[in-house]
Amino acid sequence: MSAAGLEVGTVKTVAKAPRRRLTPAHWAIIVFAAILVLSVLRVVTGANDIASSGLLIAAFGLAVPIAMAGLGGLWSERAGVVNIGLEGMMILGTFGAGFFGYHMGPWMGLVGAILGGVIGGIIHAVATVIFGVDHIVSGVALNIIALGFAKYLSVRFFAPLPGGGPTQSPQLPQLPSLTLPGVSSGLGTLEQKHIFFVSDLAGVLRALCTNVSIVTILAVLLFVATWWILWRSAFGLRLRSVGESPVAAESLGVNVIRYKFIAVAVSGGLAGLGGGFLALVAANLFRDGQTGGRGYIGLAAMIFGNWRPGGLLAGSALFGYTDAAQLRGGGTTVHAFLLAFAVILVGIGIWQVVRRGRTVQGVLAVVVGIAVGVWYFATDVIPAELSGTTPYVVTLLVLAFASQRLRMPAADGQIYRKGEGH
Repeated sequence: MSAAGLEVGTVKTVAKAPRRRLTPAHWAIIVFAAILVLSVLRVVTGANDIASSGLLIAAFGLAVPIAMAGLGGLWSERAGVVNIGLEGMMILGTFGAGFFGYHMGPWMGLVGAILGGVIGGIIHAVATVIFGVDHIVSGVALNIIALGFAKYLSVRFFAPLPGGGPTQSPQLPQLPSLTLPGVSSGLGTLEQKHIFFVSDLAGVLRALCTNVSIVTILAVLLFVATWWILWRSAFGLRLRSVGESPVAAESLGVNVIRYKFIAVAVSGGLAGLGGGFLALVAANLFRDGQTGGRGYIGLAAMIFGNWRPGGLLAGSALFGYTDAAQLRGGGTTVHAFLLAFAVILVGIGIWQVVRRGRTVQGVLAVVVGIAVGVWYFATDVIPAELSGTTPYVVTLLVLAFASQRLRMPAADGQIYRKGEGH
């Protein structure tokens, strides 16, 4: 079956209605606006670290594992398989990176991370695609099994090694990182002048060219490759048709089981790579509990991005930034966000009342926004117990505000049996 024939046969299922897409110009405007908002917030609140290159470098590092988990979820769910097991696949990836990285070097550590994730993906695919197990049940079970399995393997293989222990591996060799000499230092000098917007832009640019891990560059390339494969190739068209209507796809000659299996295996490999980043780049060792729920946040970033790579990348950057803000600045930096949050809530509330006619929701948003504003002016710092929850609170809020525009693949999560359309 040719790609053209498949496209004609599935046009009603894959593209039900034209939707507006963000062009590169739109993304440039969004980035410009975000830097401008951070500049205003820095000047008003005095939190100079809010757009510093140090915070942004940490944010990019924290965003990569979230982005890899989310990208894995995108592959799986575009083929119609819900992947709650991303956290477990990341855990297997961290162990694979630690074991292979210690014994065979950092590059083989990356390979081990991907293999660990692929194993988790295959287990999930066998359970859901072959045996028809509920996708949520299979994913939760995989998370629990992977956690226990990694603990056992850590005791078995790392505890006897010098520098290792029952909960961590010995120190791992480092992967290379890239810095643009001259450019990085020049932008750093401009950043320290604290010029409105100019210094903030310099901080962003410096973060993009200072100590950039080779895995970060690989992650960006994987996003580009995913976009091209899933939206510009015949293989990707068939895979997405499986996630929209497997019965229609099978009637056109597509091997639904094969495409689902491939998608979930790739999903596991990408999530495992995210775990490998945590072990090989972020910490240079495997540690029990290293993923810290980032598989779940990656799933949230994928939903926020409406099951598309561009939105997923933006969501991962947002969650990585909030995580870095609470780790570096603690309660002081997070406190500055209260003012921005208050203004955004009041603006959303007014928009809901005036443009959408939703009086109850609008008034509630305005009231909460005013309360947050009072909290900001009445305090100077957020307690550490609360600031640590910032990434998870932001995840919930973003999903709540984005829920109205989301559209998952039509057959996502459905149990499919071969030949059931006949």
